[in-house]
Amino acid sequence: MTAQPTGQDRPQAGDGVPHDDDSLTELGYRPELKRTLGNFHTFAAGISYISILTGTFQLFYFGIAFGGPAYWWSWPMVFVGQLMVALCFCELAARYPVAGSVYNWAKKMGGPHVGWLGGWMMMTATMVTLSAVALAYQITLPQIDPWFQFVGDGSGENDAAANAVLLGSVLILFSTLVNAFGVQLMARINSAGVFIELIAAVALIICFAAHITRGPGTVLTDTWGLGAGDPLGYFGAFLTASLASAYVMYGFDTASSLGEESHNPSRNAPRAILRALIASFVIGGLILLFALMAVPDLQSKELATGGLQYVVLETLGSTIGEIFLWCVVVAITVCVLAVQAAGIRLMFAMARDNNLPAGSALAKVSPRFRTPVIPAVVIGVVGVVILVVNINQPQIFSVITSIAIIMIYVAYLMVTTPMLIQRLRGKWHPREGAFSLGRLGLPINILAVLWGAAMSLNLAWPRAEVYNATGAQHWYLRWGAFLFVGIVALGGFAYYWFVQRHRTGVLAEHRADAP
Repeated sequence: MTAQPTGQDRPQAGDGVPHDDDSLTELGYRPELKRTLGNFHTFAAGISYISILTGTFQLFYFGIAFGGPAYWWSWPMVFVGQLMVALCFCELAARYPVAGSVYNWAKKMGGPHVGWLGGWMMMTATMVTLSAVALAYQITLPQIDPWFQFVGDGSGENDAAANAVLLGSVLILFSTLVNAFGVQLMARINSAGVFIELIAAVALIICFAAHITRGPGTVLTDTWGLGAGDPLGYFGAFLTASLASAYVMYGFDTASSLGEESHNPSRNAPRAILRALIASFVIGGLILLFALMAVPDLQSKELATGGLQYVVLETLGSTIGEIFLWCVVVAITVCVLAVQAAGIRLMFAMARDNNLPAGSALAKVSPRFRTPVIPAVVIGVVGVVILVVNINQPQIFSVITSIAIIMIYVAYLMVTTPMLIQRLRGKWHPREGAFSLGRLGLPINILAVLWGAAMSLNLAWPRAEVYNATGAQHWYLRWGAFLFVGIVALGGFAYYWFVQRHRTGVLAEHRADAP
């Protein structure tokens, strides 16, 4: 039996309010996960996946290097595009707040084949994202203290990449253990980490504001002369730099993916999605803007190598700066926890539909911890393997990050595109009395699809500076994003079509009518 909400949060019989488990019953599942998460827990899950401090500190150097200070404009651009996607997700979250949100939404909107492909892309992307986020330790910890550079002294060609793999593997091991011990432990650590992250982010904005040396007009128009050799001029450089902003603002669907473990998810999940995205945009945008306005030398090339960590230490001094960098370490830690938690629910959701090999084992919920333990271990192991395979790759940061983002955007398209088709056919109807876009639903859905397709193409574009920045030039490296994503999509779907689709269907022990 699952724990149910009490008091005002629990819908009463006959009051017309959807019950927490109605969505599960509609999809043919029986409740198995324990409902323990409240409003702040679901909000924290969404915002910790987005992770303001992790994203801004990990990719600031990239945006500056390719777009100069004016790359800041990519922040509102990405926000507006992702807001269109998030609004579509809010309608879906109000109706289907279940584990593995993207998978189940794609399945309901586009059918079992589209659902499997969307879930497969999202699950693979989550594993790559887990590795990409774990790499952020390397960008922060050695700047706090050189002691954290365990491999070499950091001057060697592969020292940073190898040390990043070591630190990242330790972080993934920690996250795997926490997630395996149940959602309550993960939620408590995550919520505490998010509280620290939000306080630190606001404090950082205030500190930067106190050290402003130039106006926004100077910052927002300085391109560093980049894009001179690009056929598109600065716009081409700007599109490359926009990856830094695109990396931050996704993962807001996590609030709904924990819906089977939340109270009143149909009401709370849409709110958590929007709050997480809007809070990240406002706070992150102010951090980036004030950092550029406060840094002593706006033309310093250290901005493109040391990143936001350099700005903090240079502007606020080593003592205060290191305090903020430790808060960044906390943010990175809870971000990894949230990414893995979302991946676990996605794997569990696909497995209980018997849409993965060994589905019965992967979908088994631990009677003691009330969470799927095996998916936690599998995702953790794959995340470490991805790191180890790239141990001597100096471009590990940009390459892994780029591929992770592209696969997330493609997975989101597996939801928004069939949803648009359903709207055009007049078959999509939001839950009555819940979050609804009304007449704005169609134009917002169209914009969400156009945005997702355009940004996926932009991120995967075969730029040498992203996919083959050093060493000999090879076509397969420059086209690496298309090749990797294509192999994952086509190879995975071929397996599904010829093997797995013949077995698909809710496993007996997970059906709504199971004892």
